[in-house]
Amino acid sequence: MNSSATSDKRLRVGVLFGGRSGEHEVSLASAASVIRGLDPAKYEAVPIGITKEGHWRIGAGAHKMLPEVLRGGQPVMMTADPTDASLVPLSGGGASQRLDVIFPVMHGTFGEDGTIQGLLDLAGLPYVGAGVLGSAIGMDKDVAKRLLQVAKIPVVPWITAHRHDWEKNPKQIQRAIENKFKYPVFVKPATLGSSVGMTKVHSRAELAPALNLASEFAMKILVEKAMVAREIEVSVLGNDEAKASIPGEIVPHREFYDYTAKYLEDGTQLLIPAKLKAAQVKTIQSLAVAAFRALELSGMARVDFFLEKRGVGKLFLNEVNTIPGFTSISMYPKLWEASGIPFRELIDRLIALALEQHAEKARTKYAIELPEGAAGALQG
Repeated sequence: MNSSATSDKRLRVGVLFGGRSGEHEVSLASAASVIRGLDPAKYEAVPIGITKEGHWRIGAGAHKMLPEVLRGGQPVMMTADPTDASLVPLSGGGASQRLDVIFPVMHGTFGEDGTIQGLLDLAGLPYVGAGVLGSAIGMDKDVAKRLLQVAKIPVVPWITAHRHDWEKNPKQIQRAIENKFKYPVFVKPATLGSSVGMTKVHSRAELAPALNLASEFAMKILVEKAMVAREIEVSVLGNDEAKASIPGEIVPHREFYDYTAKYLEDGTQLLIPAKLKAAQVKTIQSLAVAAFRALELSGMARVDFFLEKRGVGKLFLNEVNTIPGFTSISMYPKLWEASGIPFRELIDRLIALALEQHAEKARTKYAIELPEGAAGALQG
């Protein structure tokens, strides 16, 4: 019998964090905020940590410190059996742990890219956020840009370099970049977030080191035109009828909003609401929802824009984050709070959307009913 087979009517929410990603530490901070935000009258939080080596650990209650869960939590594995999805202890002792819904707070590789979502789909578990396809698309900035272009959503000009091509013929890659752009440019891994592995390149001398750094984190590298622009962000919430929050603005205290500016230093300003004209707000919100649909997203996303400071002030979609940050300084929850949805209610809505999406998936047929005797004929 599962350990959760009690009279407790609360939903057991598995908060999944950590993982094999360059954004591992950021994930812990986000997960801690989500656990604090879960209403204990409605939910039982089950911290599930994945170490940097990929080992799964479960904590003994929401009060346990998340780094402690990773170091000393009980080793478990997730079953992919949709009739009895649970966390099974890998060592003797302890019962399997039933879960009602998963809240993934894993940023980057093996968490935000569709891999965890695929496992949860196999297990038949509801989960917060985008599915396999939307997660994979959202993680790959090159593929996302291509789809956004088809949807006629303006994106930052870019060129893609594959690690294999860069290592085999660096002069050709350098020439292609310099033929398309003038310096400065931004170089970053195409399949990572939180500005990990990203460099602002001001000259040819800085290009090769930047490409080498980005290639350590991904097989595909994105090189983008450096925009002289304001950084505007908007949060999206919903499934088929998604809504956008009021926009906010990031004013970094460093040259650009890099990992250090985001997480290690104070000084960056978060302006909520952003100082924009009513027409600009409407356009940004409309484009954010359109991007949400074009990239097959659900549940939540943070959509980041650049608003050019020069000329007529053109708007470009920078990127979409399918598992946005939930830390104390993260824009996703802050924007919804300013839009009238406090943090705890936001968590409630995201869990409700996960259950709603799971129920919608369950309506889909995955097998056909054969006439009597047909199965034997097919088997020969």
